[in-house]
Amino acid sequence: MNRYALWKYVILVIAILVGGLYALPNVFGEAPAVQVSVAKASMTLDLGTVTRVEEALKGAGLSADAVSLDGNSIKARFANTDAQLKAKDAIQKALNPDAAEPGFVVALNLLSRSPAWLTALHASPMYLGLDLRGGVHFMLQVDMQAALSKKAESLAGDLRSVFREKNVRHGGISRNGQTVEVRFRDADTAESGKRLIQDQFPDLATVLTPEAGDFKLVATLLPASARKVQEQALKQNITTLHNRINELGVAEPVIQQQGLDRIVVQLPGVQDTAKAKDILGRTATLEIRMVDEGADARAAEAGTGPVPFGSERFLERNGQPVVVKKQVILTGENLTDAQPGFDSQTQEAAVHLTLDAKGARIFRDVTRESVGKRMAILLFEKGKGEVVTAPVIRSEIGGGRVQISGRMTTMEAADTALLLRAGSLAAPMEIIEERTIGPSLGAENIAKGFNSVTWGFVAVAAFMCVYYTLFGMISSVSLAFNLLLLVAVLSMLQATLTLPGMAAMALVLGMAIDANVLINERVREELRNGASPQAAIHAGYDRAWATIIDSNVTTLIAGLALLAFGSGPVRGFAVVHCLGILTSMFSGVFFSRGVVNLWYGRQKKLKSVSIGTVWRPDGGAPGSAVVDTNAVEK
Repeated sequence: MNRYALWKYVILVIAILVGGLYALPNVFGEAPAVQVSVAKASMTLDLGTVTRVEEALKGAGLSADAVSLDGNSIKARFANTDAQLKAKDAIQKALNPDAAEPGFVVALNLLSRSPAWLTALHASPMYLGLDLRGGVHFMLQVDMQAALSKKAESLAGDLRSVFREKNVRHGGISRNGQTVEVRFRDADTAESGKRLIQDQFPDLATVLTPEAGDFKLVATLLPASARKVQEQALKQNITTLHNRINELGVAEPVIQQQGLDRIVVQLPGVQDTAKAKDILGRTATLEIRMVDEGADARAAEAGTGPVPFGSERFLERNGQPVVVKKQVILTGENLTDAQPGFDSQTQEAAVHLTLDAKGARIFRDVTRESVGKRMAILLFEKGKGEVVTAPVIRSEIGGGRVQISGRMTTMEAADTALLLRAGSLAAPMEIIEERTIGPSLGAENIAKGFNSVTWGFVAVAAFMCVYYTLFGMISSVSLAFNLLLLVAVLSMLQATLTLPGMAAMALVLGMAIDANVLINERVREELRNGASPQAAIHAGYDRAWATIIDSNVTTLIAGLALLAFGSGPVRGFAVVHCLGILTSMFSGVFFSRGVVNLWYGRQKKLKSVSIGTVWRPDGGAPGSAVVDTNAVEK
């Protein structure tokens, strides 16, 4: 009756072994480390750089547990956080003598102390949140004035198109700061242009004034429209940051608006802090413009004359100046995909871009009308523009596929594709605050959380053992298995454990034991009704299962709602809560029944079970008597 098939015990043994294996890395903890990576493509990491790091540590009187060149970074491990912080300053001074132009990114990090054989099995510890482990905190300032200027530049291009379609003659359209100026030769044409703007562009306020025999029309964004542009810029930047962090694979980041023009980014539990700083610190936007082919532009490129009105001067990657027109043909907003690759002819590293329908149409029209002319593809990072390539248009380019190539390394192509694929920033951003939170700040929280889980487990286990004796001990073993399984699942999923997550873990202990309480009380009820011990065990587990399912499913629904609609710490709580419910159902029913069957199932003539004190009717009288189950016979 109470026998498990062999395959069920095999499943339990596998679950114990896998759970123990993947929970084990959390026992070893993590070592404070300093990570060094390149900030410029011209810099390289090699054994010589490792030697410079070791000499810097030696000069500061510090000794590292290990210094190794690992892929694209150098990692130095230390015994404690004090040595880690001192080592970071020493390495920073040695590798970046010019703080304004750093060649290397030096960042704090944490590396797992797990043995190599565990790492080879892809067994890694759980990520710890910012409040437990530390991480990186950024405060980003969005340049709202640049967003308005960019909008004004876009409106200037739209006005040119509308005036050309409606055949309205003008003496030139230019952007002056955050306003657009249109010049007309006569009053009638100026009035026609003003009416056209009022009809086609309701977001613009226009002022028409005579000036030096001509008429100047100044178009300015209305205050409400300007606020809307700023709000959209902030939202788009937040979305872009989410996409970039998703590309990095960071678990449960916190990205939220603070004030009117600031964004807070917290990356808890990141393994590659230096890479995160590099990617988030770069604010790449793509623009496609036409090269100014005029004589004045050529003189400006040669340095013998000023830059013509309506054009700007940028440098190519080889230092060669290029004068391009201010009018932007396409931006990164028209990109749908960007992938690194190679030029099919030169085999140089390249970035392959895919444009949306609007961008493909504009690009086809521009290339058809500009055959023989040069087109510049610019990449703006940290407010500085750079001409990636400025090829000559040989023929019309359709299909929405564009290639960026020219003096690019494979790593630069991959990073550029990541930035462009993640989305275009609506406005430049600047990191105004940066904090790397060390693990020592979360040590107290870790200790308190660990103590709450430990003492909660001890208290529950003690109560169960006293109240249900041997069945209580089995329930406690089941509870320990549930905790092991939960930690293993969180580690395998590489979930981020925060302080609310530890609170959920403590709550799960109380909820997990509820299934065993239901089973134990059901077994007692069967014994009170006169069932034999074997029949009572069988009926107790079978009949309690429906109640256990109902209670856990309803609780799981609430947890899934928190997971779907919550954010930040709420989601951290919900993840542990939902996983804990699933593991508790497995351990509380399947595992505990396996142990009970292993202990009692082999006894054919079982006369008693150790399940504490059973209250049962005395001969059907209204009163009751206390009867120990050791005296309850079949």
